[in-house]
Amino acid sequence: MSAINDLIAQIEDEGLRQRIDAEVKRLLKQKKFGLVFEEHQPEGLNEGPIYPCLQVMDEVKHAPDDKLWHALIEADNYYALQLLAYLYPGMVDCIYIDPPYNTGARDWKYNNDYVDSTDQYRHSKWLSMMKRRLLLAKKLLNPKDSVLIVTIDEKEYLHLGCLLEELFPEATMTMATDIINPRAGVARKGSFRRSQEYIYILQVGQSEVLPEIIEGEEVKKNPIWFSLMRTGSNSARHERPNLFYPIWVYPDGKLHSVGNNMPLEQNRADITSPDNDVIAVFPLRPDGREQCWQLGRETLIKSFKEGSAKINVHKGKISIAYLRNAEKQRIENGELIVKGKDENGTLVIEHNEEFGKTKSPDSVWDKPSHDAGIYGSSLISSIFQDRRFSFPKSLYAVHDTIRFFVANKPNALIVDFFAGSGTTLHAVNLLNAEDGGHRRCIMVTNNEVSEQEAKTLTKQGFKPGDEEWERLGIARYVNWPRTVCSIEGHDVNGQPLKGEYLGTDHRQMKDGFAANCIYFKLGFLDKTQVALGRQFRELLPMLWMKAGAIGRCPQLSNDDVPQMLILPENGFAVLTDEKAFSAFLESVSMHDEIRMVYLVTDSDSMYCEMSRSFPKRQTCQLYRDYLDNFRINVNR
Repeated sequence: MSAINDLIAQIEDEGLRQRIDAEVKRLLKQKKFGLVFEEHQPEGLNEGPIYPCLQVMDEVKHAPDDKLWHALIEADNYYALQLLAYLYPGMVDCIYIDPPYNTGARDWKYNNDYVDSTDQYRHSKWLSMMKRRLLLAKKLLNPKDSVLIVTIDEKEYLHLGCLLEELFPEATMTMATDIINPRAGVARKGSFRRSQEYIYILQVGQSEVLPEIIEGEEVKKNPIWFSLMRTGSNSARHERPNLFYPIWVYPDGKLHSVGNNMPLEQNRADITSPDNDVIAVFPLRPDGREQCWQLGRETLIKSFKEGSAKINVHKGKISIAYLRNAEKQRIENGELIVKGKDENGTLVIEHNEEFGKTKSPDSVWDKPSHDAGIYGSSLISSIFQDRRFSFPKSLYAVHDTIRFFVANKPNALIVDFFAGSGTTLHAVNLLNAEDGGHRRCIMVTNNEVSEQEAKTLTKQGFKPGDEEWERLGIARYVNWPRTVCSIEGHDVNGQPLKGEYLGTDHRQMKDGFAANCIYFKLGFLDKTQVALGRQFRELLPMLWMKAGAIGRCPQLSNDDVPQMLILPENGFAVLTDEKAFSAFLESVSMHDEIRMVYLVTDSDSMYCEMSRSFPKRQTCQLYRDYLDNFRINVNR
């Protein structure tokens, strides 16, 4: 609409200008169905082909086996997603993003300017920004089994929901509500306090929500024994006549016998006692209405013999309890432990305190550990010893959300392209520490400074690109320091972190995590120089990422291009000179751990011939594959 208004303003004929303006306004008043928004031009982005590379900035190494490497990419996520779509097409198990909420505050930019609540195109600018990135993100997701998770609040949740339905029609979409500020909420004049946010979950392919683990005292609240008297629907005697019979019991609670089924027309008062000292127990409500038992007569007799039914005497009243099939299964899987039998032959059963019960999760999450103030702001403040980032997510809220989908995937690949302060990687490391997994996380964030820092730096004569300016950006000043400190177990001053992680076996924060992470900055290459093989050194980190980011990222000290690189510790090898193919083939065949082979050749027939020599390995043609990908896919 903004473009149309600009064009109308250029019409010199005033009468024609007014008529067109009136017609446009009339059209805008018409009812529209579905999500309709102004498709804005890219927010200062280059829509032409780009040829990205990864420049190594730093690394932290804290895993002895050197195999688990996460990555932080400093970049505009639109460009980074183009690179990731080339590196990992259809290979990502989980995408978790916390995009800007478009609250109208100075919280996000479009065309390098903050978008505020007075901008009439605020919503359409936000949707345009999100649509471009979600289309790229869709290329990453594994179509057979993956999940996209997007957090949002009420400012854009309706628009976002429509956009997600439009872009992911094949996915199953649900929305969860998470209480993130249970203590006070966000005050809003004349309205309700807001204490929640929303989470859109799009399950692709065979993706399923895994059970939620209940630990500690919650497990003990679940009963073991249940009343034998049926209640609810079909519980009256006349509805289940074959389940009405007396159970003969001595006054001290010992069983005498189980009586015969009673025909519906037989009055229970007319039955004959088998012994003068026993009492007939029937399934009766307190008001005397006749119900029926849960088990048939023969099954109950068997249950008493095996100890899975028992008689309770409480304040002179006698009742019958039994073990349901569900509780028998809990015994089988170890949740309940049979300690033996009592003097009446009844099983003595206890809860296994080491066993975590599971249940299907609810769509409303009200967990103290999801408090963003305590387990978000306060947690990272303990790392920085100051407040460098506003409104970080609770570590455990992110942990719990992704756990629902990757707990059964110990080698999952997880991407967060609105990474902010780095909570997602922190949560992935915690999940790996809990179950011994090797899940890998790739984070993407820009390096913008806050509005106040930008004003201060500008007054001091600094501008974007200056070292002082870049040093205070979110990637370098917040995300990377948090990543290093959480992995190594200390704050930014080198002091051990205090406290322990919730839900773990007293895991101390000072112990850090057995993980490694590399910090990249996204750069761009000249396609001509790439085609000539003159930027191999710049491409090498990207080849390492495409091969699975195994082992320490290899780097070359100069621009000399070797004939071949054999890197079994990284799981890949590169042939840059076709004349050395025989030696290359012999070297690669000696290392089963090499799974990716890069072959540099301009000849398609030569590539096909060479690749046939590696039937059990994945091959890739350089530099054709790289150049064609970004040239062809840019407008798709």
